[in-house]
Amino acid sequence: MAVGMADLVQDLRAETAELRRLLVDLPEGPGGWDLPSPADSWSIRDQITHLAFFDDAALLSAAAPERFTSELVADLLSGHVTPDSVARDHQHLPGTAVLAWFDRARNTLSDTFAVLDPARRVPWFGPSMSAASSLTARLMETWAHGQDVADALLTTRTPTARLRHVVHIGVGARAFSYLAHDREVNTHPVRVELTAPDGSAWTWGPADASDSVTGSALDFALLVTQRRHRDDTTLVARGAVADEWLSIAQSFAGPPGAGRAPGQFSKEAP
Repeated sequence: MAVGMADLVQDLRAETAELRRLLVDLPEGPGGWDLPSPADSWSIRDQITHLAFFDDAALLSAAAPERFTSELVADLLSGHVTPDSVARDHQHLPGTAVLAWFDRARNTLSDTFAVLDPARRVPWFGPSMSAASSLTARLMETWAHGQDVADALLTTRTPTARLRHVVHIGVGARAFSYLAHDREVNTHPVRVELTAPDGSAWTWGPADASDSVTGSALDFALLVTQRRHRDDTTLVARGAVADEWLSIAQSFAGPPGAGRAPGQFSKEAP
């Protein structure tokens, strides 16, 4: 799935605008920025400070990779910085300041990455990745945390073709899912056949694979970002390998999260 940086930046800006639409009129207090999200102990405010902080981190990885590795990676590995500590450290910020931070970080990130060679390697909290993959990961994170915001506000978002970026990362992260759960990586091929938002088919893997995953692209994206429990999706696994993968799938770096409880959400429409 080769995508140029200009197209990636365009999709990231569009996904950002969709999330920002949910935030711009939020009031302060328990009915707005302090609304709890499905992520344990995280409010809407925490979701957005998380995105802004790691946008700044991604920018640093491209602009000053040695400093990124010596400072941010070291702080994360030592436990001095964690996603929860980032949330706690910024809970005092009013919503207007959070949104301004997010706007600045996202705009600077987009402008900087737009002119990078998509194949350029940049460090991250784990293996390095291409600049294109780094920007795609920011889009995936925006979509996933945007889902938490939408769930907190009890609103439903309309899926778009940008979902393909999230799904592509989820498929590509299959081996990482095993490693994150301290399991031996299973390289047996799995065919992935998903229904896109426009009704077309998105596919990965060999057509003759004995194991397969089928269902809606939305449900797959929700599963690999751990925004829905597998029981609350319409995904179907054929074969033991595909079944095991869906039980541990995750598209994001770091240790496995708690995910969502079965029955917490009704099944999404394809």
